[in-house]
Amino acid sequence: MNNKKPETHNLQPGTLLQIFPIFAFMTTQQRPNIYFFNPTCEYAVANGTTSWQPNRLLQKMEEDLGMLPLFFAKPHDIVLVKKLPTEKFLQKLKMQGISLPRFVLLEEALKYKLNGEKLNRLMPWGWSPVAHKLLEPLKSSCSVPFQHSPVFKWQPGDRELYSKKFGLQILRKTLPQLPPEKILPPSMLPEVVSNKREMETLIDRWGKLMVKAPWSSSGRGLQPITKTPVVPKVWEKLKGIVNDQGYAVAEPLLDKVMDMSLQFELKQGKVAFLGKRIFLTDKKGQYQGNFLKSKPADVSPEELQFARELPHLLKEPLVKTIESSPLAKNYEGFFGVDTLLFRDISGQLRVNPCLEINVRQNMGLLSLQLEKLLAPKSSGLFKTFYQKGKPFATFVREMQANHPLKLKDGKIESGFFALTETNDDALFGAYILTD
Repeated sequence: MNNKKPETHNLQPGTLLQIFPIFAFMTTQQRPNIYFFNPTCEYAVANGTTSWQPNRLLQKMEEDLGMLPLFFAKPHDIVLVKKLPTEKFLQKLKMQGISLPRFVLLEEALKYKLNGEKLNRLMPWGWSPVAHKLLEPLKSSCSVPFQHSPVFKWQPGDRELYSKKFGLQILRKTLPQLPPEKILPPSMLPEVVSNKREMETLIDRWGKLMVKAPWSSSGRGLQPITKTPVVPKVWEKLKGIVNDQGYAVAEPLLDKVMDMSLQFELKQGKVAFLGKRIFLTDKKGQYQGNFLKSKPADVSPEELQFARELPHLLKEPLVKTIESSPLAKNYEGFFGVDTLLFRDISGQLRVNPCLEINVRQNMGLLSLQLEKLLAPKSSGLFKTFYQKGKPFATFVREMQANHPLKLKDGKIESGFFALTETNDDALFGAYILTD
């Protein structure tokens, strides 16, 4: 047997941790959880095979942002990465008071099965047939509770649980439990469409549409329809969505006030509410970032009060609906429910209580952890970075010059703080910018 040790980083700067099978005596709680950043999981689910691979740019994104699960992990946990962070960067995080897990190269960990170390749970960013195949070498070392959990193996019926059609089913069952004057009216319920004629019917009904691919994330796979007649280029994109994934989900393009997600955890069929998140999207609906103890600048007091009341209004009906759905029997882990605050044609504030469900870890969940890094009276934004032709390191140097970091009692009071590696090779990054 080859006893080569996986390359890792220890919690102590400047040293390497050599992993030996010394944890066999540990309880399930003491065994490490295994984290892995694979945000392209929805596309893998859509494809349905175990051989699907993201394109080169998305692979680079997964590599550059691969450290992010460290903010979920405990010191004894392991984050699998495609490239180890430098000791210099780990020192910076430790000086910020961040407790670091162990970082292990993905390829080495899988090849040598972490040298037989006893593990608790595998916790990728999201499950898919690809993720199951990739992490298969580690499954036999996992705890008995995880081996008996619904996410230990991929089942044929799991694919639909990750789709926007499933989110639409949850929406339809949740709406009757809510006050009609505060929610999306039945006439504006999204619909499943599979051809041009069905989309044209909805254009006649609603005027403007947002058409979504059933499996996509971070606002990708979206196509707004705001002008008629619809140009051929847009029809081609919509046809491509249907050809690739079988159908699309169309909804009226609403007068948006705010994007908010509600974060939950599902264990043994029971759902626990973790918190709410206000997030940013661009005009195309693509994810831009999360507010940290702050709010959009253009939100009125009335809109802010409506947003504050939403978790109390929505969480019980959503929990009840989800606990009685197939998700409760076939999934364990974190998930987020995106909601949309909007004004109807009369100007009244309403909410779509389940715009979609992200059955995975997500940036809203991550931002709940990142808020803990801020000083009590500070607020700001968590954002991700990508600009074609511009390395993350260049952006970091510019931001550090313009927004120098200021700390108070070990917490971020103001300024710029990079959350991921800042070497010149990185194209993607993540950061906090505080007021």
